Amino acid sequence: MKFSVFSLWRPFLLILLGLFLLCEAKVNTEVQTGPLYRVVGSLLSISCNTSGFSNPNSKKDFEIRMKDPAKLYGGINIMSSKDPGFSYARFMPRIRNNEMSIKHVDSNSIIFEIKYLKKEDEGEYECSVVNSENTLNGVYSAMTVVKVIDNSLSVTSSDNPTSLSYNEGEALSLTCQASTNTIQHVHLAFAWYLRKEGAQDAKPIISLDRDFTLTPGEGFEQRYRDEAIRLDKLDEATYRLNIAELEQSDQGQIYCQAQEWIQDPDRSWYKISQKDAEEIPLTVKAKVVTSMSVVEVSLSAQKALHEGQELLLSCGINAQNLAKRFFSVAWLWEGNELAKIGPTGILTVRQEYIDRERNGELKATRTGNNNYQLRIKPVKTTDKGSYSCRAWPEERGEDGNFNQGAAQDSKPMDINIFTPESGLSVKMENMKQPVSPGEKLKLVCEADGVKGQLSVTWERQPTLPTSSLFATIISLSENGVTEKATAFEGREVRVTHLTTNRFVFELADVAESDSGIYKCIVSETQPSGGTQSQMENVSVNVKSIDSVVKVALRSREPMVTVGNDVQLMCKVSSPRVPMTLTWSKETEKADLNTIVVLYSNGSISWSGDQHRYQVQVDNQGNNVMHNLKVLRASHREAGKYQCTVSVFQHNIYKKLPASNLVNVMVQNPESKLALSSSPTISQRINTDIQIDCKVTSRTSEFSLYAVTWVLQQDAENKTILTSDHNGITTFGQQIEESHKKRISMRHTDGPTFELTIQQARISDKGIYMCKVVEYLQDPWGQWYSLSDKHLTINVEVTELEKKLSIEKKEAERNISIAEDFSIPCHITQQSSKESQFQVTWFWQQGTEVKTIFTAYRNSTLQASNKNVVVRYDHPSPHQFGLTVLNSNLENSGMYFCEVEEWINAPADGWMKHAVEKSGNLNVTVDAEGQAKAVTDLTLQASTWMPIYVITVSIGLCIITILTYKLCRRKTSGGKNSGHSLWTEQVALDPKT
Repeated sequence: MKFSVFSLWRPFLLILLGLFLLCEAKVNTEVQTGPLYRVVGSLLSISCNTSGFSNPNSKKDFEIRMKDPAKLYGGINIMSSKDPGFSYARFMPRIRNNEMSIKHVDSNSIIFEIKYLKKEDEGEYECSVVNSENTLNGVYSAMTVVKVIDNSLSVTSSDNPTSLSYNEGEALSLTCQASTNTIQHVHLAFAWYLRKEGAQDAKPIISLDRDFTLTPGEGFEQRYRDEAIRLDKLDEATYRLNIAELEQSDQGQIYCQAQEWIQDPDRSWYKISQKDAEEIPLTVKAKVVTSMSVVEVSLSAQKALHEGQELLLSCGINAQNLAKRFFSVAWLWEGNELAKIGPTGILTVRQEYIDRERNGELKATRTGNNNYQLRIKPVKTTDKGSYSCRAWPEERGEDGNFNQGAAQDSKPMDINIFTPESGLSVKMENMKQPVSPGEKLKLVCEADGVKGQLSVTWERQPTLPTSSLFATIISLSENGVTEKATAFEGREVRVTHLTTNRFVFELADVAESDSGIYKCIVSETQPSGGTQSQMENVSVNVKSIDSVVKVALRSREPMVTVGNDVQLMCKVSSPRVPMTLTWSKETEKADLNTIVVLYSNGSISWSGDQHRYQVQVDNQGNNVMHNLKVLRASHREAGKYQCTVSVFQHNIYKKLPASNLVNVMVQNPESKLALSSSPTISQRINTDIQIDCKVTSRTSEFSLYAVTWVLQQDAENKTILTSDHNGITTFGQQIEESHKKRISMRHTDGPTFELTIQQARISDKGIYMCKVVEYLQDPWGQWYSLSDKHLTINVEVTELEKKLSIEKKEAERNISIAEDFSIPCHITQQSSKESQFQVTWFWQQGTEVKTIFTAYRNSTLQASNKNVVVRYDHPSPHQFGLTVLNSNLENSGMYFCEVEEWINAPADGWMKHAVEKSGNLNVTVDAEGQAKAVTDLTLQASTWMPIYVITVSIGLCIITILTYKLCRRKTSGGKNSGHSLWTEQVALDPKT
């Protein structure tokens, strides 16, 4: 398959072109960053602005659209600031009612508003600016996302009084509960308001803003500084207002208010909902000045009750400076103390009533500085009799102990408890046990012996040790009116009256905290007007979410190759409860790094690199398969993965035990690297050695290589040089500086790595190892190495062969005195073309050898014997001669020459490589002046034959010329034939 360079770079070129055009763009349109979470029925505001037009002061027109999920491109027209006919028909009624509007902030900005959001308004909104210019140059639209959630904010007064009446100076304590089921991260703001008589607007008493800053209202600042007004947060949803001493100016309508705030992506806060509790009338009576010693005690209660109803005994105290005094209050039955609240608020009850107090049938509370209440429910016929209350002023001494003053009793009051004439009985049907979280709890309560109209109340006593009291869940009156307890406002709970005597209680989406004892209380109104109540309990056990949710993690391929995908599957077996799943990866320190979180509302929060992962959720009934795909894994993605589930029920997050850890291993691809080279290289000394290490097979055409050359000599390895995959070359530590100049490596096509050693030395011989490491690039762009491959090359370095050769002819010569003779020295073969020579001639007489003459290789000449006169000849590079001039009798002897061959070694300079000696020339000088030279026949032929041939040739030429001239004279009648040719005087022709 062939690729062109352009085809590879074309996508990048297009991206660069697009970025270039974008950089050149002038117009830019921006919309408020999303997602924007808003509540149904609240106000939605989206700001949109543009810039970069040639005329910034001209008023721009904008268009708002909503993306149609059914279309890939385009959207649904909502509204235009210019064209009234722009909108789709579905939006026209809301636009006409001014529920949707576009308002210009300035010429380049608008705000799009929807006054009352609907659930179907959720989606992706596009704001586009109408281009009023002739050219397109920039970005003319922008998108944002709007999420519409249900309003789950609820605010109720826990005390739920219909009205409040206090004396001036008494303390007021009111509790309010605010809660929300919004899944998104929100902040609650809370405040107590007072609407004074005749005032239209309520004023804040004290408020806690979204940043948890407490601020007193106007007119309450000093009392707040004096700590006479406090706002206490009892738990996540309960707030208590405390006013130490009421003033007459505090009279009016009092209520609490909660606000829900959410933070938009641009870090700004937005109020998404606000709820007010019901207003409670507050009356503050003027203080009556009485003597400090005077204490007035009164008792109020309902005098006639039916068995099963609630007996409420209210004990009122009137005394001076109540807020700063301590009292003990007791309730008496038939003159015997039934229950008592001490000065510090500690309750003690009579022995016979301890069990009823533990079961929640008897409660005593202080509701104000002057009011104490005792509740008994349900009352029994044995509870009838005379009741009164008693109060003692308590004075704290210097030792901290209380000293009790004189007691003051209220007037006694007779309470009658009637037994209704009814045969009412109640029973509960058996139910499925235990119940799984997320399921619906269904209880059936059936009454027998019914004669009148029935009402039913369902109560629960939690299994958890947080409370031992029964609390009301929901009630159904005889008129069919349902009243749900505040604690269950956000829950789906209901009671249905299937038949005359059959009631069904249903509580959806139960959690473990819903375990407990459920009580069905059926009350019958008799024709006489009296009531009769009967009850039945049943124990309900809701399984823990830990016991039913199972999380298991596995991988299809725990071992993958770099560049391949990894798929992890997290199977969650659980009931259908809202849950959040978190994918994590274990770090080297055994911590967990979050990759992605999948929330129960469908939103996703990425903590890792989103482009490296994909998530998929497959619902299969009670089993949900969460898939995490790691795209093009690298070694960075190797490690232990885990999935964790958190369940969200009733404003409570519970993190369940995590899944098992799955170890994902990422391996390198199998190396296909192969090398080749000559196994042996033989090179002469002083020449260059080139060792090739060629890659014949590779794993990828984009591979890079790190190369190391190692020399093995005498069982010792020495690193010569190393080139990393970026081509940076470094020499080994054992390489001397002088040798670094001789060593180099280059990278040629193939690829081939060539190691060159210039001017080889004997010390360079050995076994050379070429070790190659192949590098590939992972999906992150990081280079990683595969296993190395190597081969060895045996390198031999030999010295230059000695090939010096000189003619070695032996000769003898007899010469006369004063005659010259030559001593030749001819080189017939040399070891190197670049060789230089030093020639020395020697003269031996007997056993004594004398140096005559030396011709050095640098052309320096030196005569060594003054008794011998010589002439030096060097007719050619390989021919040297020495002539002895004017010989005498003393010059007799044996003559020879000796040649030294010198070669150049760049590291060591010129070196003597070889020495050769010529043949001997025996010379005898004759005393009579005649000398004969006796040589062999080969020497005579080579010396005299050419002279003879030349002499004969010249003679023949002269005879031919003379004959020719004589013939011309006879023919032309010239000179007389009697004249001699040799003696005739002939004038010379200057032209010849």
